[in-house]
Amino acid sequence: MLDLTKLAKQIPGISMHLRTEAAASRQRLELAHQLLSQTQARQDDLIASSQQWRDRMTFTAATPIEPLDTRIDLNPPPASHTVFATDGSQIAPSHHEIAYCYLINVGRVMLHYGQSLHPLLDSLPEVFYRPEDLYVSRQWGIRTEEWMGYRRTISEISVLAEMACRWVKPPGPHFDIPNLAMVDGSLIYWFLESLPGEARDRILPPILAAWQQLRTVNVPLLGYLSATRGVEALNFLRLEACPHPTPDCQTHCANITDKLPCQVVDPLRDAVLWGSLLQPGQRSPLFRSSVRILDLYNDHRIYFCYVHVGTEVARIEVPEWVVQNSTLFNQALSLMLAQVYKGYGYPVALAEAHNQAVVRGGDRTRFFALLEQQMIRAGLRNVGTSYKEARKRGSIS
Repeated sequence: MLDLTKLAKQIPGISMHLRTEAAASRQRLELAHQLLSQTQARQDDLIASSQQWRDRMTFTAATPIEPLDTRIDLNPPPASHTVFATDGSQIAPSHHEIAYCYLINVGRVMLHYGQSLHPLLDSLPEVFYRPEDLYVSRQWGIRTEEWMGYRRTISEISVLAEMACRWVKPPGPHFDIPNLAMVDGSLIYWFLESLPGEARDRILPPILAAWQQLRTVNVPLLGYLSATRGVEALNFLRLEACPHPTPDCQTHCANITDKLPCQVVDPLRDAVLWGSLLQPGQRSPLFRSSVRILDLYNDHRIYFCYVHVGTEVARIEVPEWVVQNSTLFNQALSLMLAQVYKGYGYPVALAEAHNQAVVRGGDRTRFFALLEQQMIRAGLRNVGTSYKEARKRGSIS
């Protein structure tokens, strides 16, 4: 139980710290504005420098492919359009339950506007119980719970591609209707960097195959990042702030253990900077991400921009093939913004996909009760949870 009396004594210190930090943040933001102006004047030179010295830099700086003073008003959405979205949830495996297995539940949503069509809102559950599902990751030192999260990522994008491609069949009646496929979160799968090659080869190829399916039917894919803490765009400004003739971090700053001389606005975030520059309904310049794992994405390299959606500044990520088609890219952004407005600050399709996917406590209980019934019918004995789990559920408090 939380002791609020003891906690109340710490609140004044937190409040004072936040006031101090707010003042420091305003100073960093003013400095970032000055640095942005200086960087814009040397943008082409800095891009060339970052490409030349990329392997010697200790930070990842995104490459702007538009002038840094770009501010573009997004177009209103077409009257008739369709939006697809998926999200996932899971029941993690536990040795204390009646069976060691895990469940992935993918919520899927298909919303039609201006077409007099019923929406699709449901979920697709899948149970993993075979040894090859539960223990295959052990050979690479990856816990089953962690591997379950990777499998969930594959399931989410696979279901999204299957749903969209089944609806948008060329040259079917819905092929020419503007559409958008959305996922919650980044399209850059950072966790792949730490995985062995064999494990990575079981995760990334099916994801990219699903992306290619969306590309084939001309459905733009978009990743929506709310409350993003990214700094990849701000890191480009560090090239201008670098006091050395070249951004050779490994030579000039290898022995520095504290804050580097180019980190003049740290810990400012991209969203804070663009939030001070964009008006609602505007997007920032487009950036090409330079994260090294994207070298494995082939022609699906990720681009991103920041959009002021009214309630916040969101980071929007799309694959390269979406950016190469300006009509498709602008369509994706306009439909995304309409989804945010309809959802009162967050894309309604993603919110509904989450609601369809979430596994609540009662769902978990019913799942294991159903599993217990089937095990008893199959003639298995001593079916039940561990004494530890049973005792926790029956606490006297």
